[in-house]
Amino acid sequence: MSKIIPIVVAALVVARFVHWNWRRKRKAAARAAAAAGETGSKGESGVASSQPTGARLAAAEAALGVVGMVAGREVRERLRGRIFRVGTIVMLLGVGAAVVIPAINKHSGSSGPNLQKIGVVGAFPSETRQLVVLAAKSVGDAPQFIAESSVEEAKTDLKSGKVYFTIIDSSSVLLWQPATAANSPADPSLVSSVAEYIGVLNTYHEVKMTAAQIQKAFYAKPIPTHTLAPASQNATKATSIIGIILLFFMLTQYCTWTLIGVMQEKSSRVVEVLLAVVRPIQLLGGKVLGIGIVALGQAALIVGFALALGAAVGSDLLKGTAPTAVLAELVWLVLGYAFYCWVYAAAGSTAERQDQVQTLALPLSLPILFAYIYSITVASNGTPNAFFDVLCYLPPTAPFCMSVLVALGKATWWEFLASVLISLVGTAGVALFAARIYRRAVLRTGGRVRFRELLGRTAG
Repeated sequence: MSKIIPIVVAALVVARFVHWNWRRKRKAAARAAAAAGETGSKGESGVASSQPTGARLAAAEAALGVVGMVAGREVRERLRGRIFRVGTIVMLLGVGAAVVIPAINKHSGSSGPNLQKIGVVGAFPSETRQLVVLAAKSVGDAPQFIAESSVEEAKTDLKSGKVYFTIIDSSSVLLWQPATAANSPADPSLVSSVAEYIGVLNTYHEVKMTAAQIQKAFYAKPIPTHTLAPASQNATKATSIIGIILLFFMLTQYCTWTLIGVMQEKSSRVVEVLLAVVRPIQLLGGKVLGIGIVALGQAALIVGFALALGAAVGSDLLKGTAPTAVLAELVWLVLGYAFYCWVYAAAGSTAERQDQVQTLALPLSLPILFAYIYSITVASNGTPNAFFDVLCYLPPTAPFCMSVLVALGKATWWEFLASVLISLVGTAGVALFAARIYRRAVLRTGGRVRFRELLGRTAG
């Protein structure tokens, strides 16, 4: 614990300094831009200031394209927003607490050598005992040997916790469940060392320590270890649940940003100016792309921070979790945002006031909320049913459901790929439909536009 607290304090100090330095540079840049604007406004008869978009817009289109220019504008606006900065800090603190607190409890609960109760069945020579004691000492454990009359008695004692693991005839190691499981009393380092040491010793006996055979001892394989219960998925479940929570928070946050951003542009009539030089589909595409870049960057920052902090404090939170589970969460964050952002953007084009946004956001978030609750339930009990399997292939629910199947190890590569392809096709269809709605509704003012009216109109 004494090593963890300085790391956390140092990280907070560095984050605070970086934030202060960034704000200072931004204020200086703003003052310089204001001074440059004042100088430019005193130029030749004001003609240049009245036509700022001609050459500049052409140059930006040539360099990035219209969609890229709009996306860059969205990225800058989001990064400058106080909500984004505060939200990022809150999420980093929450992830940091989830990683650090269990590590603190783990380190504070361990004082002195860790007692390891080792069952012994059959032959157990003194040299084997000495090797086990040496292995325990190397990992900071204190072994206690308990004689077992038979393998059946050893199995009973393993299940009850009377012994943590058992050495059978100095030729194999028996555990009730994997030593890496969160609720296993056996030290995984000790089990691995015992298996390796006894394997080397048995090889020495086998070759009778002749000079020509000593080389063979260096390649001795650990003796086999067997488990009576299936591998625990506690770590995978915990990581999957955390990923689902972050996915739910990010999808609702970023899609709501899209909805509110479109509504604000429409209500302030900024969109009329933008549409004078940008096509509706380009404006909509740039907006969802820009917010998507911010979403992916924030997700990568949080995952990287969790992995780095976990490695620094020796956290067990992500141990036992396959890298594919973390990758799947990131993939489905991108695909989930790609699907829902178009729907939220089209819905935002039908509203003009904040109260209308709240009315629209609730029905749009119902599929996300349903998939979130259902996925949390399945990830907790680890038993998906046929209905859940079907939801893994539907674009509105696949971001939550398929990532759970991947974390539980119940999805093959082709099932994952099929779900991704179906989501991409569904996203393309939703994008075309949303662009049509956006084009018809974004310039209509005077009240909220009903979807029935938009569907009944012809494109103008």
